Amino acid sequence: MPDDLLERLDAKARANRETRSGFLRRLAERELDAELKREREELEELLEKATAPMGGEAARLIREDRESH
Repeated sequence: MPDDLLERLDAKARANRETRSGFLRRLAERELDAELKREREELEELLEKATAPMGGEAARLIREDRESH
């Protein structure tokens, strides 16, 4: 890691009365939690589309698959 970035990290950690590793851990947890939230929201959106009135996109795809056999 570049020295200037380490200096910035250390300054921020000191300002928050944290260690560098504690600060980095908190940032990593926040980022991972945000990613998990985005993935859940995307999945919920897909499920809503699949269960929408009139069968949604999933029903159309199933019908097309049945008709192709």
